[in-house]
This record gives sequence, C-alpha cells and structure tokens, in this order.
Amino acid sequence: MSTKVITVNKQVPGHSRETAEILPFLDGWLSGKEDRFIRKVKKIFENAAVDRRYSFFSPEEVFSNSSFEERNNIYIREGIRLSAQCVAGALEKAKWQARDIDFLITVSCTGIMIPSLDAYLINKLQMRQDVVRLPVTEMGCAAGVSGMIYAKNFLKANPGKRAAVVAVESPTATFQLGDFSMANIVSAAIFGDGVACVLLSSCEADQGPEILDEEMYHFYHAEQMMGFALTNSGLKMVLDIDVPKVIAGHFPQIIHPFLAKNHLSIKDIDHLIFHPGGKKIVQMVESLFAAEDKNIEDTKEVLRLYGNMSSATVLYVLERFMDKKPSKGEKGLMLSFGPGFSAQRILLQW
Repeated sequence: MSTKVITVNKQVPGHSRETAEILPFLDGWLSGKEDRFIRKVKKIFENAAVDRRYSFFSPEEVFSNSSFEERNNIYIREGIRLSAQCVAGALEKAKWQARDIDFLITVSCTGIMIPSLDAYLINKLQMRQDVVRLPVTEMGCAAGVSGMIYAKNFLKANPGKRAAVVAVESPTATFQLGDFSMANIVSAAIFGDGVACVLLSSCEADQGPEILDEEMYHFYHAEQMMGFALTNSGLKMVLDIDVPKVIAGHFPQIIHPFLAKNHLSIKDIDHLIFHPGGKKIVQMVESLFAAEDKNIEDTKEVLRLYGNMSSATVLYVLERFMDKKPSKGEKGLMLSFGPGFSAQRILLQW
C-alpha cells in the first residue's frame, strides 16, 4: 500500500515586519558599538535575501531583556494556538475530521514544553484517545522532512491509516540580546517563525503524490557545526561559517546514489523542493544545479517571503508545489539539512 501526501497547510504568526522596518530596532540593540560594526550588521540583514519575517513576538519583545522563561512561555502559548489553527485548516482542505488522524507527529527545536505539543492538539481538536503520538525535538531544520519519513514508515506498516505532521518553530524566541557574535546576528537576519501541517495517508481512496522512497544521510564528525547551546539566557545559536562549504562537498553523495537506487538521475526530477537554509546555501545549491537546467525558484521565494523557519520551511515550499497541481507522473525531490549534521530526502511522484 502506497503512502501519499494529501495536503499541506501553513499558518503565519500575527507579528510581521519587512527588513527595512527591523533596521531601526538594530540601532537600539547596537547602541554604543563601533559605527563600522553597526554598518556590517545592517548589511547582513539587508543582504540576507529575506524581505519579510513573521514572529510569535513583536519586535519590541524580541529586542527586550526578557528572560528565558518569559520567551519560552510565549513560544508555548503561541505554538499551541497557531498549530491548532494550522491543523484545523489542513483537515478542512482534506475534508477530514480530527478523529480521522491515527498518528500525530509534532516537530520543533526552538522551545521546550512538557507535555509536548501533540497532547495539547489532541485536547483542543478532540482527536481520538488512541491516536499514536510522536514528539520530535532536537533535529532542527531537518525535522519537517524527518517527520514525514517517520509518518511514511508508520503508514507503510499500517495500511488504511492517516497521519499528521505538525512543524512549529519560533527561532526569534532564541535571539540573545547580549550576544553580538556572528552566529546570533546571522541567525536573526535569516530566521523567522512559522507553523505548517502536512497530512499523509495509506488509505486507498485518498489521493495525492506518492512517497516513492525516503532516506537519511549523516555527516561524520560534524556535530559542532549547527545546533543550540542551552544557556542560562536560553537557546543560543551554534552556526559554523563553513556549513555551505561542507554541504557542497557532500552534495553529490547526498543526491545521486539516492536517485540511482530508484533508477533515476537528476534529469528525471521535475521539481526541487528544497529547504532554504539561508542565502549562501541557496546560492550554493543553485550553482550545483545550474548545469542540469534545474531551478529552486520556489525555495528562494519562501526564503524571501518568510525567512528560514527551521523545520517548517520546507513544508512551505512543498505547499507551493501542491497548490500548482503538477501533472501525473511528475517527480519531486524534497531535501533539508539539520544538526548532526544530516540531510533528509524524500522522492515524490504525482
């Protein structure tokens, strides 16, 4: 029995600002720093290829000296509220009821909550009491695809079932007011907040692109390249400047053997559904595919419109392709990267 992607729905937070509207807040944050440093930081924001970013927080809250507890409480409150709206919207798109969900996966890495988000969703949406729960944390930007892989494996083993994967991320909750490192600055420049839900099914009657294959790829000895350090002031971004270069070095091994296993090459792929990790990663991926006459315009557009929303971002890209309704037989390759370091891949066929 095949596993199909039925629908994707996104939910943006209520606070949003264009990059130009964020720059005045930088003046207050960087007050007392050297003019050259201030100009450098503003240039990073202006050149990040992000026109607008959404947030669980108002700009005043982001650039305030609030505690880890205060920020995490907002992450919890808004995460529950927005994810419930997002799942409800996805169910409406699919013409499903909340009680149709057999397997509920929630993914997030930008806050801490116990009970996990899935417990709140079960109560808010009145899902069945026997729904199987799987909260996934600590996988960063790769978790959206990871959640889909876990759902696919569950559905493959359980024909006639349905699953929801919910990604809830608030990278702005991790902004460190007293940290003027490049990791914190670049993170603030490229990241935004967002929520997404993807519904999957192994029911024969449900229609959507089929997951033909999935695979994870782990980089050895790269644990230090990306993640969060848990500090007294919250989750502190760890982001190595060499991430794009390291990805580029592994890229052929990530892409070609996976496709070859399915008797395909990159020329057989119609749609590239890639996670926009940031401008440099997007440029690197774009350069690697230039000779293959492939583009990642939808990936670039999601980065421009929303920023990098960690695990939710690739699902925003997937939604754009689902809305276009590709022709029968067309194939798509989903790809995201995350801490570990790792790459997650899914092969789709409409």
